[in-house]
Amino acid sequence: MGFLSKLKTFAGGVHPPEAKELSEHKAFETMPNPSQAIIPLSQHIGKPARVLVKKADEVKAGEKIADQDGFISSPVFSTITGKVLKVADAPNISGVPKKSIIINPAEGDEEVKFEKLDFNSVTPDQIRERVKEAGIVGQGGAAFPTFVKLTPPEGVNIEYVILNGCECEPYLTRDYRFMIEYPEKVIGGLKLMMKALNVKKGMIGIENNKPDAIKKLQELTENDSEIEIVALQTKYPQGAEKMLIVAATGREVAPGKLPLDAGCVIQNIGTAVQVYEAIVDGKPALYAALTVTGKGIKESKNLFVKIGTPIKDVIEFCGGLTDDCAKVVIGGPMMGAAQYKFDAPVMKATSGILCLTKEEINGKELTNCVKCGKCVDVCPLNLLPTKLARLSQLGRFEDAEELGITVCMECGSCTYTCPANIPLVQWIRVGKSEVIKMQRARKSS
Repeated sequence: MGFLSKLKTFAGGVHPPEAKELSEHKAFETMPNPSQAIIPLSQHIGKPARVLVKKADEVKAGEKIADQDGFISSPVFSTITGKVLKVADAPNISGVPKKSIIINPAEGDEEVKFEKLDFNSVTPDQIRERVKEAGIVGQGGAAFPTFVKLTPPEGVNIEYVILNGCECEPYLTRDYRFMIEYPEKVIGGLKLMMKALNVKKGMIGIENNKPDAIKKLQELTENDSEIEIVALQTKYPQGAEKMLIVAATGREVAPGKLPLDAGCVIQNIGTAVQVYEAIVDGKPALYAALTVTGKGIKESKNLFVKIGTPIKDVIEFCGGLTDDCAKVVIGGPMMGAAQYKFDAPVMKATSGILCLTKEEINGKELTNCVKCGKCVDVCPLNLLPTKLARLSQLGRFEDAEELGITVCMECGSCTYTCPANIPLVQWIRVGKSEVIKMQRARKSS
């Protein structure tokens, strides 16, 4: 298939500087084991995993150390061979300490794996069970347990499985490197998920700033009528689920509804690779694939890093921070979380470590809103960001709820475009959190 005559996209959005040239040509490297693994019990949306080990237990890499606790939950594994030092609260990239299993390494590098399953003969039930047992979660940021997406409610008809190859966050390039270095695994993982859902149509949406990735995947699928490579306009947040569905299929997901209500399941490129490896190679989720980049790091890299590796170890592996590094962000610059210390560990869905200098961050002074409406124009969900932020500031959470604050996906487009430098998405996040608390209280009463 050739490029589409007209690139597809969605209404709204922004186009920040991409800055992908820092790492896009860097092939994946595998980082050595950490000097200590800090493995949080909650690396996913849903209930934290249930601990299976205790202090002084000896564990092997690949051994399950905490199990799924409830339907929306996910097991975690020891990523190194060693001895459990303790189970306790430990630093976390969220900024709030989280209960974690801390493991000191021991001699040996034996890795426990699952039985390999045949790609062609594996059944849908076997795929779902293996994905669940392997502890795979979405790699796009939300870390939703993947097997849940592969187990839709009865009566729901899924027509499309769509892989998000947009990687619309500036700086990050790990999904791009997956498509360049491991395209067969990307396609294989998509086919396995299609089989699990009994779906006959698969899509991979890729922004047109990645022409070689589009070409490579088109060549692999040119004789496959079930898979379509969809070239999309480069724009943020093109990779958000609702935006990707609109651009790729023309379908809209109504406010308060989920992609499955539009007959779609969205998965990340890295998730597809992990599904393939769990089935074909018997690998549990032990690594995070991530980009370390920005002008504040001495050497940008794309890495496979053992889950539980402290951020400071990864930074050191990349040569350390430059003298003018001003901020370190986990994830991308639009939706990532800034760090105040570097003891927190890499987790399953960690996509990047972004090291920014003063010239790369917005240090402009906050001024009053000029009522220009730019935030309204760029909001991909047609919300009123400046009004929602102001209602949050004033504590008028009921009014914010009426205006749809919980619909906001916190993409940050409004903040990026605001000429007054108002932290709109941060205020919306505060209000959204309070509204969700109110809704839970109403439900429980």
